[in-house]
Amino acid sequence: MPESVEQLLARIRELELEVSEREKDLGVFRRELTEANRRLESLIGKLNQELRVVHLIQKHLVPTEIPQIQGFEFSSKFLASFQRGGDYFDIFEHEDRSRFGIIVAAGSGHVMSALLLSVLLKLTGRMEGRRQSDPSRMVERIVGEMKPSITGEDSADLFYGVFDRRQFSLNYLKLGGIVGLHFDYSGAALRLLKSDLPPVRSQFDAVIVAQSVALNPRDKLIFCTPGVVEARNLEGQLFGEDRLFQAILEFANQGVHELRNQIFFKLQEFTAGQEPSRDQTVVVAEVKDKVIKLAKK
Repeated sequence: MPESVEQLLARIRELELEVSEREKDLGVFRRELTEANRRLESLIGKLNQELRVVHLIQKHLVPTEIPQIQGFEFSSKFLASFQRGGDYFDIFEHEDRSRFGIIVAAGSGHVMSALLLSVLLKLTGRMEGRRQSDPSRMVERIVGEMKPSITGEDSADLFYGVFDRRQFSLNYLKLGGIVGLHFDYSGAALRLLKSDLPPVRSQFDAVIVAQSVALNPRDKLIFCTPGVVEARNLEGQLFGEDRLFQAILEFANQGVHELRNQIFFKLQEFTAGQEPSRDQTVVVAEVKDKVIKLAKK
């Protein structure tokens, strides 16, 4: 039988009561959500401030002046990203004046960057680190210092090399995605400095063995951090190694500064000047002369 008017009115009152209770619950939920958003915004603000501090410290520590090393010419540029930082490089002479070292590194993010910087500064800032001419042993120390503090999927890419100015060779180790290239001037050939070593992670257990490349006058070495080849254009395409090769070959016979500028010009042209999503570092070195009078030890 159809419900009476009284029953319908009663049912309406019940529904109105349920709606009223739901509105009260919704009001509580909205207040809690507003408070949660406020706390989240405050936390994000603090994290952004901390990231800016890390970013500024990192930018301050990246060398702005490269030492004058007889027989070589250098050019470098570091372009920082607030989204994903972590690049670092250094060029330093050993106590043995016939040798000097180079480090180019990239952390997977700002936290990893802080760890990477602390380890590199600890080891390269000490004189015993600068006496060390064997890159394998030096990289083993770097990896050993870093591994206990690496968490989750964090990682670090690292190039460590030692130039021998008597033999005119580069002994090096490359872990992960640092791009190292050798332009052979006499043969007009551009080659990758290859390595099968993975990036440094918490479970890193690869056998660290150095490799070597012979150098001749007017040869160039180009080092780029992953932020260069991983840059994307507006369509989401990667800049990649092929475009990097092309940019280098077009200016390979120019000076180190012109070549460095060409790489960044092509990179910014490709990305339409977008803010980099990851730090970008390029270091270019050229062999100037094999006839060098070395300073006494």
